[in-house]
Amino acid sequence: MHELCRDFFLMKIHTFRKRTLIERPIDDVFAFFSDAGNLERLTPSFLNFKILTPLPIEMKQGALIEYQIKLFGIKMRWLTEITNWEPNRRFSDVQRKGPYLLWDHEHRFRRVGNSTLMVDTVRYAVPGGILEPIAHRLFVRRRVQEIFEYRERAIAKLFKSAQAGDFAMCN
Repeated sequence: MHELCRDFFLMKIHTFRKRTLIERPIDDVFAFFSDAGNLERLTPSFLNFKILTPLPIEMKQGALIEYQIKLFGIKMRWLTEITNWEPNRRFSDVQRKGPYLLWDHEHRFRRVGNSTLMVDTVRYAVPGGILEPIAHRLFVRRRVQEIFEYRERAIAKLFKSAQAGDFAMCN
């Protein structure tokens, strides 16, 4: 069996889910998340996150976005592909190169009155072989939670201070 296939079948896939209620209309929320340039605003500084792909990026199925991050003190590049694109409903980005064996992040949006419920579901697998359970439990799971907790606080702050139409110019 090919080594990559063997690793895929042996890896432990974890699922992380975060629900965030954003007190803004779905058109505003989706417009904000459709602009890849906003990713830096939603990422904690400890990742030293930087988009390498020239902006603006046309968000659509098949779009590729390259980033640079610093994870546990190590600089690395991360390439994602938008694999699903359904405006005002959902989109998915999948890691093509990066620190994980698997990273598949689905963003779902649902209108709830004048607000938007955003549900993030991330399926991911951590390298480490037999040490993977320890690495995941001690470092990775906590780091993923920290990133999404930061993101939730940043979203609340950005949308609370935004005025109607502030996100209409996003791509």
